[in-house]
Amino acid sequence: MSPEKSSSTMKVCPTCGTRLSENATRCLVCGRNFTVTSKPSQESPVESPRLPELKLSLPAALGLIFLVLAVGAGIVYLILQGTGKITAATPDATMTVTPTMTASPQPSSEPTLAPTYTPLPPIDYVVQENDQCVLLAAYHDVSLQSIIDANGLTSDCILAVGQTIKIPQPTPTATAQPTSTQSSSQSTSEACQTLDYTVAENDTLSSIAANYNIAIDSIKSYNNTTSDVVWVGMQLKLPLCMRLPTEGPTPTPTTPPPYAAPSLLLPVDGVVYANTTDVITLQWSSVGTLRENEVYMVTIEDVTSNGVSRVVQYVTDTKLTVPVSLRPTDSTSHIFRWWVVAARQAGFNADQTPIYETNGAISTARVFGWAGTSSATTAP
Repeated sequence: MSPEKSSSTMKVCPTCGTRLSENATRCLVCGRNFTVTSKPSQESPVESPRLPELKLSLPAALGLIFLVLAVGAGIVYLILQGTGKITAATPDATMTVTPTMTASPQPSSEPTLAPTYTPLPPIDYVVQENDQCVLLAAYHDVSLQSIIDANGLTSDCILAVGQTIKIPQPTPTATAQPTSTQSSSQSTSEACQTLDYTVAENDTLSSIAANYNIAIDSIKSYNNTTSDVVWVGMQLKLPLCMRLPTEGPTPTPTTPPPYAAPSLLLPVDGVVYANTTDVITLQWSSVGTLRENEVYMVTIEDVTSNGVSRVVQYVTDTKLTVPVSLRPTDSTSHIFRWWVVAARQAGFNADQTPIYETNGAISTARVFGWAGTSSATTAP
């Protein structure tokens, strides 16, 4: 027998080894199912459409890569900055030193002009009963002639009740220009005469103080030192103005400071005494306890007499009766001005009458009228 030829279309069951046909799907012996495998198709493959090709040179490709990286980095930076994880760096402030030029004051050759004042306009005044030109002039501190000139009046200056007149205003007094003042320590230091002294061998602070008659404490205080030790070559300033008094005659007592201006009390400023037999008493406040050689100097002058009738009296009390010699002897109204100042005796005249000089500020002047026969009234 010829050997059985194996059919190329047979397949063997892997379970029981039974030969089956190639298309069998089940083993007839063991019942195993087979998976049908399809044979590869012999048809020609289908080709997909080809994509367009883009050809770039190497520099262009590198530039495109860098551009893509830069755009990506910018997008990432903006995202991180929006979330607050990256903050913009603030440059540190740089201090710039600007040199400042200070102008030194140069002496000016231009003279300082004195202040000028514009005359004040006159004020309108309605004449009241018992008003007189002299009273109005004294009350407003102007001259009688200025009222006459301003209103075109005659020399007797007759006024009518209800008449409106113009009263000139006094010219303002120029105020002294302010001056620079020094402290008490600066004034004392500049006024004190000093001596530059170099400590020599064998010198001590006590010997230097004894030679120049200056207290040791004064030398230490003037040189801002607290030690009594000095050394050779040390520079000291000796305040000659602090020398101790030398033995000799009794020194002259220090002149006491001047008094303040007294305050005038009576009579009221501007009052008019209509009866020539009235006793007029002037009173003022005390400036303190007067010393043995000090008095009040009271000055009374008749304004209507242009200063001819004037009396100066010295009293230790704070009141004075107007002398009878000043009483008006005619029917004309008289205006009197008076003031008070403290005075001190400075010596004697040839007839042994004391000589007084002012020792304080002068009080503000007051005025009063004295004439007529009716009851007393008050000037405006």
